[in-house]
Amino acid sequence: MAQLGLVGLGKMGFNMRERLRAAGHEVVGYDRNAEVSDVASLQELVSALSAPRTVWVMVPAGEPTRQTIAELAELLAEGDLVIDGGNSRYTDDARNAELLGRHGVSYLDVGVSGGVWGKENGYGLMVGGDKADVERAMPFFDALRPEGPREESFAHAGGVGAGHYAKMVHNGIEYGLMQAYAEGFELLDASKVVENVPAVIKAWQRGTVVRSWLLELLVNALEEDPELADLEGYVEDSGEGRWTVEEAINNAVPAPVISAALFARFASRQEDSPAMRAVAALREQFGGHAVKTKKVSG
Repeated sequence: MAQLGLVGLGKMGFNMRERLRAAGHEVVGYDRNAEVSDVASLQELVSALSAPRTVWVMVPAGEPTRQTIAELAELLAEGDLVIDGGNSRYTDDARNAELLGRHGVSYLDVGVSGGVWGKENGYGLMVGGDKADVERAMPFFDALRPEGPREESFAHAGGVGAGHYAKMVHNGIEYGLMQAYAEGFELLDASKVVENVPAVIKAWQRGTVVRSWLLELLVNALEEDPELADLEGYVEDSGEGRWTVEEAINNAVPAPVISAALFARFASRQEDSPAMRAVAALREQFGGHAVKTKKVSG
């Protein structure tokens, strides 16, 4: 049994705490929501841990994570270890590691995949940092990942930053996969030939080359709402899709599928697309094609 401090008990962090405890580890959790927190402050969390301490951070990427790590740098001591398991941009990792390093505190960045199903199914883990620090944290990684060969759900991807870089690309691929399933669903739904769209998609789960866990989740959604009529077609992006496209540009790597999936999410947020209005106007101008005009009251 090992001891871990866990900062951030949201959708992911809360379930991770439960999975780690089920594996026999002692977990002290801190969250601003007092209803789920074990302690009242970061100071109290650090005081509750025995040296050398390991603290895993699961708070929103960006300033919340940077601020949390800056606070921990002042509270922890030489020999301690901080793990950032959130969706931080990989470029933040070197700065976090340098800040903690000035206090003698080690740093690992971990890309965590598994979502709200991770408590039951386990999490895929991609880790960046020093090999000795990875080995030190391995009891926690083994408790969090799914059962089976370690190499099928865990990777020491490289030095600091490599874990979050790997997770960034993972999420970019996820964008493309989801968009392909979504477009296939729309085409089936729009056709006059296929009469039972949910049944077709459900039948893809075994024996076909497009089977995946994402497909299973789409089947679950269609079983609850066969036409997905209760949902609005508005989709946010977490940032990692954007970062993946930026890295593709920086490295001159063609990534048309991931790029298109990202831009499709942008399009989903436009109730009345200015670009499509311009296309309609051009079609009317050069070809005399019919257009729909807005009704103006008064």
